[in-house]
This record gives sequence, C-alpha cells and structure tokens, in this order.
Amino acid sequence: MDSLITAAGRALAAGDPLGALNRVALRDDAPALALRGIAMAQLGDLARAKVLLRRAGRAFGAREAVSRARCVVAEAEVALASRDLGWPPKALEAARATLDAHGDRLNAAHARTLAIRRLLLIGRLDEAEQALAGLDPSPLPPAWRTAHELVLAGIAMRRLQTGPARAALNRAGHAARLARIPALAAEVETASRLLDTPAARLIARGGERPLLLAEVEALLASPALVVDACRHAVREAGTVVSLARRPVLFALARALAETWPGDVPRGTLLQRAFGARFADESHRARLRVEIGRLRAALRPLAGVTATARGFALVPHDGREVVVLARPVEERHAAVLAFLADGESWSSSALALALDASQRTVQRALDALAEAGKVQFFGQGRARRWVTPPLPGFTTALLLPALLPDG
Repeated sequence: MDSLITAAGRALAAGDPLGALNRVALRDDAPALALRGIAMAQLGDLARAKVLLRRAGRAFGAREAVSRARCVVAEAEVALASRDLGWPPKALEAARATLDAHGDRLNAAHARTLAIRRLLLIGRLDEAEQALAGLDPSPLPPAWRTAHELVLAGIAMRRLQTGPARAALNRAGHAARLARIPALAAEVETASRLLDTPAARLIARGGERPLLLAEVEALLASPALVVDACRHAVREAGTVVSLARRPVLFALARALAETWPGDVPRGTLLQRAFGARFADESHRARLRVEIGRLRAALRPLAGVTATARGFALVPHDGREVVVLARPVEERHAAVLAFLADGESWSSSALALALDASQRTVQRALDALAEAGKVQFFGQGRARRWVTPPLPGFTTALLLPALLPDG
C-alpha cells in the first residue's frame, strides 16, 4: 500500500476527513475510492459516500475478498446512518463471515456491531442482546468500543434499566475521549442527557408531574397499580393485563384510574370510550357490557364497582392507583419519536421500524407534514423525512415495543 493511502487511512482514523481527501481526492483506484467514500460519510454526504463505496467494492478484484468485504461493511454503516434499514443484512453477514475467515477480527466485530445497531433501531431487543452476548469489545479500537457501549446503553434505556444504561454511557464517554473524535463525544453526551430529561408523565389523584426514566423504572417496580398508557396495559407487581387490542376497555380503565379514588360519571365514561356526546339507551347498554368485560379482565388486579352516578376502580389490598402517560400524546407520536433522533428517514425505513405498512406510515407523515411537525426533501424513492428533536423530554417512552411485559 502506497504512502498516500496509508496517510489518508490514518487521517480518517483520527477523524480528519478533509486531510484524507487532500491525499486521495483525485485518485480512482479501489483503495482511494474506499477512503474517499469513508471521508464523505464522515463529512455527512451519505449519498456520495454510498456511491463511492459501491464503486470501490466493484473495483477490488476477485482475489481481494477482504477489501471487498470491508467496503460492504462501510456501505452498511452508511446505510445505517442514512436510516436505509432495507439495506440487505445478509450482505453484511456474508462480509462478516469473510472477514472472520481471513483473520480480520476487528472489522468482523465492527460488522457484528452494525448488525446489532440495526436490530436495536427496529425494536428487536432480544435478538440484539443475544448477538451482543457473543461479542467481546475489549480488542476494538476506541471509536468502535464507543459504538458498542452506546448500543448497550440504548438497549438498557428501552428496557428501563437505568443503572446499566448509565454505566454503559460512562464507558462510552471514556472510549470517546480516547478516540478524540468530537462527533462521537457529542453523540455520547446527547445520549447521556436522555437519562436526565423527563420521559413520561405521572397522573395521580387529580394531579400530574413529569418523570425521568429512573423514576419510571421505580414506579413499575413499586406496589402501585399502574395504568400504563405507554403500552396500553394495567400492571401491578409483575402481573400485567394487556389491553393493547382492546382500546375501549383501556379507555375506560384510564378514565377510572385518573379519577381514583373517586368515581366517574356514566356520561364521562361514554364520551371517553365511545366519543358519545348524547347518550341513549343503546349507549348505556353498551357501557354496561364493556364495564363487565373490563371487570373480568382486571379481576386479578382490581375490581370495578357501580356507584350512584357511575363506576369506580377498587384495587386489591388498597393499593395506590396511578396512570403512566407518554410525555406527549398525539396520534402519530411513535413516528415523531423515530424522527426526533435528528436523522433523515425514508417512509420504508419507518415502516420497518414501526412494524407497520408503508402506506400507513405515509398517511401519518402526510398528516404530520400538514400540521408543520415534519418536513421532507427529495422526491420518489429518494424522499427523506426529518423533524427537529422534540424539546424538553426524551422520546424513549414514545418508541414501540419499549416497556417490559412483566
């Protein structure tokens, strides 16, 4: 390898993409194309980076399997940064196997870390944890070790394990300082702030207050009966009754919990559950049926008793009743939560992350755009959606598949 390529590689490792480009900007051989692609990625021109890395992969010969595999790994990293979650994960796995077979353990470990980061983005926490269990970060260079610790912290935060999350972020901060890459240190700092930013709201006895992630964790471990509006469930001391597929029952449960220890008038319940402004006998009959279903569903945790003017929630053993609500409540909060990471997303990537149809996500994006909450650039398949980070709170509790089921 010639001296210019070596110098450009060292510049990239030190976080100096302009220095790397100064050495290889006019060259079109395979190693130079690969280094130019990585430099453009560090500068934020992900579209150009993707093109250069693809050209580099094709330019390496059949006997240069390791170099081609490294280009695939770099392209996967660019795809992840640009939220191209549809990029083929099998190609990354094949590249990782090639690198492992040729003894390039560091780049193979980096490829595995990228695959784990993708699993985290699309909410497959169990798979991400299993993959992390077989990965030893100690031989990784500081920059990649930082990424590894950020993945650990991300999983812990989404599982509401704030102690392990803070420990991972401390390790990430130490690794980022060793790497001496300002952008990486800024990413760790941004992630650390999530632990000290309100993540949810507690509604109890007619009042409400914000909660940090650690306070949410403590609440779910407490003996209180929690009506969880983040996952549409009712939970108490490890027992969980999911009402995610029964929206009417959850609406009734939440209305009763917000008014506890008082009762809720029948008219209020009709409006909360059915949107009925004027109740007739059919509405009242339906309310009696749904209250009966709610009473049966909540039997392990609480009772629902009739009062002179409506109904009241009566927890077993006189436990406190609280409502855990999202920091913001609107129809498309989960879409906003993903966009709030500051990256540009395609509708197909959002659909994959949300486990929803692309048409459903597109309708949500159109509605948010009309309200001025998101913006897009590009046309057709190149269209990307962005929004400024939501101010004043972390979006962790807006993400789907977040809270433990019990």
